[in-house]
Amino acid sequence: MKTGQKLPDVTFHTRVRDESIGGPNPFRWEDKTTADYFGGKRVVLFSLPGAFTPTCSTYQLPGFENGFADFAAQGIDEIYCMSVNDSFVMNQWAKAQGLQNVKVIPDGSGEFTRRMGMLVRKDNLGFGLRSWRYAAVVKDGVIEAWFEEPGLCDNHGEDPYGVSSPETVLNWLVEANKEQAA
Repeated sequence: MKTGQKLPDVTFHTRVRDESIGGPNPFRWEDKTTADYFGGKRVVLFSLPGAFTPTCSTYQLPGFENGFADFAAQGIDEIYCMSVNDSFVMNQWAKAQGLQNVKVIPDGSGEFTRRMGMLVRKDNLGFGLRSWRYAAVVKDGVIEAWFEEPGLCDNHGEDPYGVSSPETVLNWLVEANKEQAA
């Protein structure tokens, strides 16, 4: 579907720890671009409806975090988790999840998600605009493989999960690497 598509060029507004600031909240704003995250690397990007939500916090994010070594063994440099949440929320979620391997990307305004065609309304849950759940293998900013949950639509009554799971993405990588080696 989106295989071969170049990722949209977007600026993400992030908060990064900076000990030179001092005090109880030593963070500063730092803008990062699509090129900063995806340029010159092979990465897994997965996007989900919201930080701190049940499926995201219980299965998807921990699965990618705990499986990082398996992904690295398949040639993945980084794993990124994106959500239409601001940097404050994403940083607190990463902290609460004890992330060491997966890096979070805040798409606070939903611009990247909108330009990917994955921005949906979740008003039925009181969320507003959010990302539909998907994952991708991205090489130097170009989508190599795409994993989109079925039923993309506004106010979907369920939260499908499986197609974008860590297991599905890892299985694809293993098979793709076998084919490449043959």
